Amino acid sequence: MRAVHITRHAGPAAVEVVELDEPTAEPDSVVIDVRVAGVTYPEVAQSRGEYHLRRTLPFVPGAEVAGTVRSAPSNTGLTAGQRVAAFPGTGGYAETVAVPPTAVFPLPDNVSLDTGAALPMNYLTMHFALVRRAHLQPGDTVLVHGAAGGIGTAAVQLATALGARAIAVVSGPDKIDTAKAAGSDEVVLADDFDQAVRKLTGERGVDLVVDPVGGDRLTGSLNSLAREGRYLVVGAAGGHSPQVTTDSLMRKNLDLSGIGWGAFWQEQPSFLQQQWTDLLPLLQAGKLTPVLGRRFPLEQAAQALLELDQRRAQGKVLLDVR
Repeated sequence: MRAVHITRHAGPAAVEVVELDEPTAEPDSVVIDVRVAGVTYPEVAQSRGEYHLRRTLPFVPGAEVAGTVRSAPSNTGLTAGQRVAAFPGTGGYAETVAVPPTAVFPLPDNVSLDTGAALPMNYLTMHFALVRRAHLQPGDTVLVHGAAGGIGTAAVQLATALGARAIAVVSGPDKIDTAKAAGSDEVVLADDFDQAVRKLTGERGVDLVVDPVGGDRLTGSLNSLAREGRYLVVGAAGGHSPQVTTDSLMRKNLDLSGIGWGAFWQEQPSFLQQQWTDLLPLLQAGKLTPVLGRRFPLEQAAQALLELDQRRAQGKVLLDVR
């Protein structure tokens, strides 16, 4: 089969397409013929050796896929030819992948394979963040950084589907339309975003900040929160992680929460299926429709990773595997 290898820790340019043996079908695994793979930021970090989960070189990256079941254990309810999304965690940039049944999700008839490949990482992360960690309530106001990227558009869309008001923050005017396409109620530019947010909320501030960017946006984000607001640290695509003073949290009784979706479900894998059950009615109703960005053939995996690495991505970047 064709697959992408990370051969050395030299960034996206180090990935290459190779021929490998297909994965062995273990008795407790689902074998999937991959049609589309989602491109995620952890794969950019993996290409540099900067991801917290280190793998022995060379290896096949790829956390999320969509395709059809080739084979599955009889007790899973999955059948050959069935359309599914899946979260293998790694190995998805390949024509075939073996996945634990707990991380395989049947797709409703109205959900395409392209959409399916865009769901597992971003939407399950944001479901964990908004529902489990932040206890989002209808009527809450949510500020979303990086709102034109894959995780940002997922945050906007899920928040609005759950009855919240979403204010999107984007880095430039060229990303406004993407954030609007995800369902943002308002869109503001990153420069002086906190002042714009205060005006939009009548000086009250927002109930919740979703931040996959980090870096210099921390101070403005804390200033944007209402009393008893919640700040969710989803990532640090913007680089360094600034210091948070206890005084800045105590002054308005703010909650600062780390979002480690992977660390959580790895200790209880059945949680993934619970999440999918929660999201399924929203998918069937058409309320969750990922904003799809650029797509690349498998041979251009390096360029796909650069879209995220250079923060050009608008919507979910995809790889056409077959």
